[in-house]
Amino acid sequence: MAGVPAPSHLPRAQPRGGHRMFAASDDSAMMKQIQATHTPDGREVDVKPILGLIESLFRHATPGIDGALSGKHGAEEASSEEKAYLASFDSVLEGLPYIIQKISCELSCKCSGGGDAHGTTMAIFNMISAYSWDAKVVLALAAFGVNYGEFSLMIQLYSRNPLAKSVALLKQLPDMMVHSNALKTQFDALHNLIVAMVDVTKCIIQFSELPPQYIASETPPLSTALTHIPTAVYWTIRSIVSCASQIASLIGLGNEYMPSTTEAWELSSLAYKIGSIYDHLKKQLAICYQHIDEKMHFEAFQTLIRLFDRSHMDNMTILKHLICLKDDIHPLVDVSKKSRVSLEVLRKKTVLLLISDLDIATEDIDYLHLIYKEPSAKPASQFEIVWLPIVDIDPRSAAWDVNHQQKFEALQSIMPWYTVHHPSILEPAVIRYIREVWRFSKRVIIVALDPQGKLASPNALHMIRIWGSLAFPFTKEREEALWKEESWKLSLIIDGLDDGTISKWTEQGSYICLYGGEDLGWIRKFTNAAKNVAKIANIPLGMIYLGKSNAKERVKRIAAAITSENLSHCWKDPRYFWFFWARLESMLHSKLQHGMSTENDPVMHEIMTILSYDGSDQGWAIFCHAAEPTMARAKAKNVLDSMEEINDWKDGIDEKGFIPALQDHLRQKEIDSPHHCSRLILPGIDGGIPERVVCAECGRVMEKFIMYRCCTE
Repeated sequence: MAGVPAPSHLPRAQPRGGHRMFAASDDSAMMKQIQATHTPDGREVDVKPILGLIESLFRHATPGIDGALSGKHGAEEASSEEKAYLASFDSVLEGLPYIIQKISCELSCKCSGGGDAHGTTMAIFNMISAYSWDAKVVLALAAFGVNYGEFSLMIQLYSRNPLAKSVALLKQLPDMMVHSNALKTQFDALHNLIVAMVDVTKCIIQFSELPPQYIASETPPLSTALTHIPTAVYWTIRSIVSCASQIASLIGLGNEYMPSTTEAWELSSLAYKIGSIYDHLKKQLAICYQHIDEKMHFEAFQTLIRLFDRSHMDNMTILKHLICLKDDIHPLVDVSKKSRVSLEVLRKKTVLLLISDLDIATEDIDYLHLIYKEPSAKPASQFEIVWLPIVDIDPRSAAWDVNHQQKFEALQSIMPWYTVHHPSILEPAVIRYIREVWRFSKRVIIVALDPQGKLASPNALHMIRIWGSLAFPFTKEREEALWKEESWKLSLIIDGLDDGTISKWTEQGSYICLYGGEDLGWIRKFTNAAKNVAKIANIPLGMIYLGKSNAKERVKRIAAAITSENLSHCWKDPRYFWFFWARLESMLHSKLQHGMSTENDPVMHEIMTILSYDGSDQGWAIFCHAAEPTMARAKAKNVLDSMEEINDWKDGIDEKGFIPALQDHLRQKEIDSPHHCSRLILPGIDGGIPERVVCAECGRVMEKFIMYRCCTE
């Protein structure tokens, strides 16, 4: 049921120091007197539907009085929802009409002569001593509603119904049209107080509805809040008495009615006080709700931990607790079909949970798109991808604005797999589990669940980047098996990134140079020197530029210059540069997850070397040949110097071969100039930063620093 409308021309005064209102104006002896009347016998009253009926009464009564004052007598029609509600109401009031009538009579009799408001209030408390606090205030409000409703009916029908006019004359009520200006101020104040009383009553009921399994009445914060409930009930009933007195004061005055500002002032003062009580109770209620939410979230978090420790027949139990427990909701969107679907589409399938914020790289989406759509990439269609967006703000709050929604929908529209229909469907406990157990912070992770819902991998992103669909079923054992088949060779470095050029060079038996960096001057010198070496050594040499990590725009400009100056081959699709470095980082992540280090794993040693070259902001190069197992690599200065010093080592080419001869010369240069400064940047390492990392060049333990980085590229 909708609340009582507040008039826009008379807003409620803003309370100041709501908590102090209790201490300043509530006499402890009076409160003891009220508590002494409270002897509940356990009887239960369904207060919410009664309050709904009272609100309906006030909603129709107030416009009726306003209409009478303005000369408009049209009655507001009940909505179809309200009619249905009223039709089903009969049984709710069973046994209560007598006590409501008794209170109504008390209000009519005691308030007619302008008697003691406190005494009348205490008399009502004695009548309702057997009821709970929320029932007391609802019953008193219902009794006043009866009086107020009868008065409103008489006012509404006065001008066109002889019976109503006769009753009004017998009561000697003032003519509403004659005294409309003076009465309007009084009735506006009355209406504001009614609004405040209903608000406080709702708040009291909300306290009674708090779930006891999550918040006990004898412990804070609820125990603290409940100490203020008797005060709130007292002042609400006291206000009801004042409202009844205001109406009763009109009887017998007839056309001799003289307006009094005191009456309106008294009602406004009570509205201010009730408003202060309401504000304080709302704050206490918010603290209780926060306490309940924390308990519920903790319980749900612990449930997730227990569920992942158990075995299940299928993945439905796990997926429901992760995504949505309600069976009647279709929580997923099939983007390709633009339709909502249930979790049943995932039953007994391997599920890849793509977890990211709204800043997920489109390159990641593009690569997953290729894997997801290729027929060979989904063995027997046994795996599905589901996007779970994790955002830093509450998507249920006002902070989730149009911009956030549009960004979410834009990302959702380019994903061919399933997504949750909205981020708000993910419960706080699930988000906590994802952050704390699966260690999601900002960088994308892909959590793999097997057909029974068991965790196959806390982050399968790295094996997917390295091997694509070959990583199925995305388990640690599968990842280990794939690594056993690998060695540091060209196919591992460039797999999936060949635009046909490298394959052509390989077929032709060419030597291949992979190089990177962002110093265009060095690139010009190096590529020209390398071409000269190829001529002197009489070898076919193909050169390809691999860019630099986290420098999209700069790499684009350098690639354009390399292409226009014909310095070497360059990928035309800028996504290839991003993916090369992302894939290399994933190799490092994968090795670290399996406990590998540069001392015991030669592949990891080479990965760390290339990443340290990149992190040191220098150019670098690798020379290799498909038919030879060895590679020669070095940083900018050493590799350029070696190219320019070809005459010093060219004689060894015929004896050793091109790459071994170059490799020996580079090693000698490292011995001759041992001073170096290598930096290794490890972004977003899963499972924490490794405590010990050795330098790929000299083998010494590297110092560890913390770097914070913001880059719009």
